[in-house]
Amino acid sequence: MHAITIEQPGGPEALVWAEVPDPVADEGEVLVEVAASAVNRADVLQRQGLYDPPPDASPYPGLECSGRIVALGPGVSGWAVGDEVCALLSGGGYAQRVAVPAGQLLPVPTGVDLVTAAALPEVVATVWSNVFMVAGLRPGETLLVHGGSSGIGTMAIQLGKAVGAKVAVTAGGKEKLARCAELGADVLIDYREQDFVEELRSATGGAGADVVLDIMGAKYLARNLDALAMNGRLAVIGLQGGVKAELDLRTLLAKRAAITATSLRARPLEEKAAIVAAVREHVWPLIAAGRVRPVVHAAYPIAEAAEAHRILEASTHVGKLLLTL
Repeated sequence: MHAITIEQPGGPEALVWAEVPDPVADEGEVLVEVAASAVNRADVLQRQGLYDPPPDASPYPGLECSGRIVALGPGVSGWAVGDEVCALLSGGGYAQRVAVPAGQLLPVPTGVDLVTAAALPEVVATVWSNVFMVAGLRPGETLLVHGGSSGIGTMAIQLGKAVGAKVAVTAGGKEKLARCAELGADVLIDYREQDFVEELRSATGGAGADVVLDIMGAKYLARNLDALAMNGRLAVIGLQGGVKAELDLRTLLAKRAAITATSLRARPLEEKAAIVAAVREHVWPLIAAGRVRPVVHAAYPIAEAAEAHRILEASTHVGKLLLTL
């Protein structure tokens, strides 16, 4: 088969469509013929040599895909050859075929076409596990989403609104904020021109956010704590603003607040399977009902993966970037 390979870390040109060995479905796995994959920032970090895949994962980038099952490994039940699926991956989505643990498969949801379904697994699993399973966002609470126009952000807005939360977002520029508003965001903050702590306090009567979904890490740590409400929860899922910062524990104590930080890729199989099962139970009905939808900026042939990476790094997109086969 062919896959996007990275012979030497570097810029987008390091992504090379090349012939590679065929994958095999081992115990508990299925083999999926890929229809589409999606671009995530983790793929960019892997391309740059900054984020190696787990030891047992495919060496090729791609943390999610959609496609059709073409083979079942030993011990797999509940799935059949020909089923249309989307999948959460530890790697290997930028390829014609990929082996997937059966617990990380999802049926293509009602109302979504096979290619577009590739935009769902990573963002839905990330948002649901962090905002709901860990941070416990409840109806009537306020959720602050940094990077509201990103793939993660566009999904977080919709899921927050679907459960009855008030959603505030940060994004750069009026156009991106307008797209966030279309998805249901209540409070729109241009991080280039406004202080999100002040804007959030003004919009919540001084209370702040019950849950903050953060992609920035160190750069926003102190301000995120200032933005939290009493008993607030800060969920860190990205480090775009650095990895080291000082933490004033008095703020945490005074607000009885909590900080969690998770990554999805390196979690054990059983944890990923539990997240995927929760997504299927809670989110797939929302998609089928039209209350939540994948947001796709553009799709590119997989051989043009370098161009999709350039757009992601330039942050000119809204939603997800897909790679099609």
